[in-house]
Amino acid sequence: MITNEDIERIKEENRKLKKRVEEAEGENTIIKGIGLNSPEMKELRKENEELKANLARAKEDHQYDNLVHEKEIKKLLEKF
Repeated sequence: MITNEDIERIKEENRKLKKRVEEAEGENTIIKGIGLNSPEMKELRKENEELKANLARAKEDHQYDNLVHEKEIKKLLEKF
């Protein structure tokens, strides 16, 4: 049979475990925050921005090439 002492001991153990869980969650949050500001993450963000800029330039070049080709096609069609 479970006594009042057993119940109190289990309640206290439960409180301690809840506190440990809260502390672990807090530490996990801190570790994640540090990870986002690590030199590796900063380097990856920089590389990502460079890739975005390269993509934007490539898109602009493609649009310009399309315009040039359209003009060339119109000129050729005018000859016929």
